[in-house]
Amino acid sequence: MKSFSVRMARWSARHPWRAIAGWLVFVALCLGAGSAVGTNSAKTADYRVGEAGRAEALAAAGHLERRPTEQVLISARSGALDRNAAEAAAEDLTARMKRLPDVAGVAAPLLSGDRTVLMVEVALKGEERDAKDKVDALVEQTEAVQEDHPGLLLQETGSPSISKGVDRQRSDDLALSEAITLPVTLVTLLVVFGSVTMAGVPLLLALSSIAAAIGLSMVASHLSPDAGVGTNVILMIGLAVGVDYTLFYLKREREERARSGGRLGSAALVELAAATSGRAVVVSGLAVAVSTATLYLASDVIFSSLATGTIIVVLVAVASSLTALPALLVKLGQRAERRELRRARRGKPARRVGGRGGDGRVWSALLRPAARHPLATLCCSVLGLLALVAPLAGLRITEMSRDTHSRDIPAMRVYDRLNEAFPEQRVTHQVVVRADASRSAEVTSALREVARRTGDDGLFTGASRIRTSADHRTSVLELKVPHLGNSEQAYDSLDRLRDDHLPATVGRIDGAEFGVSGDVARYADYPAHQNGKLPLVLGALLLVTFVMTVYAFRSVVLGLIGVVLNLLSAAAALGLLVLVFQGTWAEGLLDFDSTGSIGSRVPLFLFVILFGLSMDYQVFVVSRIREAVLAGVPTRQAVLDGIRSSASVVTSAAVVMTTVFASFVFLHIIEMKQIGFVLAAAVLIDAVVVRVLVLPSAMLLLGEASWWPSRGARGAAAGAGKKEPVRPAVDVR
Repeated sequence: MKSFSVRMARWSARHPWRAIAGWLVFVALCLGAGSAVGTNSAKTADYRVGEAGRAEALAAAGHLERRPTEQVLISARSGALDRNAAEAAAEDLTARMKRLPDVAGVAAPLLSGDRTVLMVEVALKGEERDAKDKVDALVEQTEAVQEDHPGLLLQETGSPSISKGVDRQRSDDLALSEAITLPVTLVTLLVVFGSVTMAGVPLLLALSSIAAAIGLSMVASHLSPDAGVGTNVILMIGLAVGVDYTLFYLKREREERARSGGRLGSAALVELAAATSGRAVVVSGLAVAVSTATLYLASDVIFSSLATGTIIVVLVAVASSLTALPALLVKLGQRAERRELRRARRGKPARRVGGRGGDGRVWSALLRPAARHPLATLCCSVLGLLALVAPLAGLRITEMSRDTHSRDIPAMRVYDRLNEAFPEQRVTHQVVVRADASRSAEVTSALREVARRTGDDGLFTGASRIRTSADHRTSVLELKVPHLGNSEQAYDSLDRLRDDHLPATVGRIDGAEFGVSGDVARYADYPAHQNGKLPLVLGALLLVTFVMTVYAFRSVVLGLIGVVLNLLSAAAALGLLVLVFQGTWAEGLLDFDSTGSIGSRVPLFLFVILFGLSMDYQVFVVSRIREAVLAGVPTRQAVLDGIRSSASVVTSAAVVMTTVFASFVFLHIIEMKQIGFVLAAAVLIDAVVVRVLVLPSAMLLLGEASWWPSRGARGAAAGAGKKEPVRPAVDVR
């Protein structure tokens, strides 16, 4: 039975124009469908986790949820603040804001303790996630008041303004990332193929796959809401795997063309490449998709969005390599054949197609330590990786809060001024209590006792009035904390509230549900939620990686080796991330301000994505080794020849992936910087150290045992000494 990849390649080779047209139609339909249905963005409720999430749900049920707010600061341009002028500007601003349909209310102006700033707080209607789309109208009114009062300085900030600024900055960063990635990728492909046309094929297919995936992700968002990171991950992963898969296929087709010496036509060469590299691409793509699907187990809307984008773009990239790529190769091959025929008629020598001999010498030298001293090479390599793992002992995971955003965003600079002028407003805890309506008075009394206790606690500065829902079942008390949201004091105040004050008060009311929400509660609960899900996701990931490797190579030993090597390379990359980003020594080099911690999403995302991407190299390299063993080549020689023959393409693919990921280091968002850095480091470690030193050393030491319990591979290896080695057969199973 011919494999699925061969059947697809054969059809595309026989009907190239149909295949190319069909692919273009598919891309257009995906974009059209996505544009027609639009993106279903995640709502505020989709982000709720832990106690903070439960408290927010209780408040929302009583229509007492926290409203998105904007703060307008009114100050003097120079000298002392003119109170009369400032109050007149505040009155004008209040009147203008109240006329806006999206404004829920405007608080009375508040004067700072040093009497230099007057603040007007504006509450918006609707959900927090939608508020950034409404902020432009408020900014227009602020600017209008500024024009009417030129002697004063009016500046606006708030969660909606900051979110809008972050989105704008992310968009600019992605444009910069693309400007870096595309030229470097094209240059890399030019070096690999020596032809503009052949270098353009992987890039064009990757970009078309990204376009189709973006459209499909918009459709998929109506099943799993988009958290706003789907496009980011599609661009990052799509360009990396799209180019890689095409590169694997193209390199094999060129090898077979050089080996055939003109005896095989383009269609036959494409079919031969499909039976080898094509099958490897399908297995790799499925491995990435299945591995990434374990992110759904995290029960988190952001990880679900990341998983959806990754799975879609990887499967689309696989589809392009099975349909459009064979058709393009046939048309390009036919053109090359006609060109060579014309050269032959003119008596000119045929052009050489295939790899360069220099590459083989380079990789033979790099493989020499593993070939001559496999045990020593394995021990030294593993010890080196373990040295990189060592910094993990000091790993500190935190949720990257609003305070970590870049100060290049204007609203963040105003936010800093707000915190300086009104320290008592820096953090607000919301205590939410839900009980029977008959206990409303008891709940109110208990919350008053909480306010009294916190009034005597130095970690708090004051309490607001108690708000009660219309049905008298839900009550909310807001408590102010004079510390920044990412400070130890802010977290201590949360712990004091949850562990001491609430159990001694509302905790004694029978049947009462209660909890604390707010920014600090979210920052504390999210990492705890992720840590609780990590064992489940990691366990599923290890199992999936093992099963996929065993399926691909029919070897339990290689399955175990794959799991151990992936764990080792991921842990080494994470250790390197801790070394660089938790300290301050690299701040100037990579342009970031250290938070002394790693973003809570980074480790889990690293493990899942790297395990999937590592399967690219694992499948491609070991497939070449297994192919040789099945053809009767001794395992030792097959390992060296297989790695040597695949090393250049794996290196080229690693360069492309590293470039894509490293470009994210130039982004302003600290968590995206960390993700880009750690993925780039992980790919380099995996491609250079693991695949060139650790994997061959391990397989050379194990010998035929590497294929246990596969009888076919072991039998072929055992019989290799009884017959002359033959050219590796095409594995079309």
